[in-house]
Amino acid sequence: MTVLAAILLLIIIMDPIGNVPVFLSILKNIPIERRRIIIVRELLIALVILLFFMFVGRYILQLLDIDQSSLGITGGIILFIIAIRMIFPGTKPIFSHNENTEPLIVPLAVPMLAGPSAIAAVILFMAKEPNRWVEWTFVVFVACLITGIILISSEALGRKLGNRALIAIERLMGILLIMVSVDFILDGLKQTFNI
Repeated sequence: MTVLAAILLLIIIMDPIGNVPVFLSILKNIPIERRRIIIVRELLIALVILLFFMFVGRYILQLLDIDQSSLGITGGIILFIIAIRMIFPGTKPIFSHNENTEPLIVPLAVPMLAGPSAIAAVILFMAKEPNRWVEWTFVVFVACLITGIILISSEALGRKLGNRALIAIERLMGILLIMVSVDFILDGLKQTFNI
């Protein structure tokens, strides 16, 4: 996988455009200046979590005796479920939050940014090609940076694009994510059955 493809994959998984309405909803009672600080803080927490799992995740898998192929299939299934929710969103919100308190770690950093699928993706990057750790670190930093820029400008983005355009973009990202998830599952099956 190329660096650019990995960055795009991680951005699609983190889904900053799809998360704009959720972030706006969760942070609506907090002043705009404070919102930006919260978004940066939550992004930094997500970045640390992703880097932690990128470097330590494969050792956890070895400790638990989980094969790389199992991780690929599991990651693919999780991505597939998330993609289906992006394309066919339900009426119930995925995450609830007390509007009177400032969110910390949950639900913004985890699981919205550094969720199971993002964690599985970074573990897979390192499990497949551990010698490219510098490139994978760069991928995580760039993906978090782009996600941060989109989320920090979420107020303006929400106003300019409108809710319908944000929904259309999220559904398009969901379709791309389905293709990636099927590829993850097929790779895992090929490794399992030595095809």
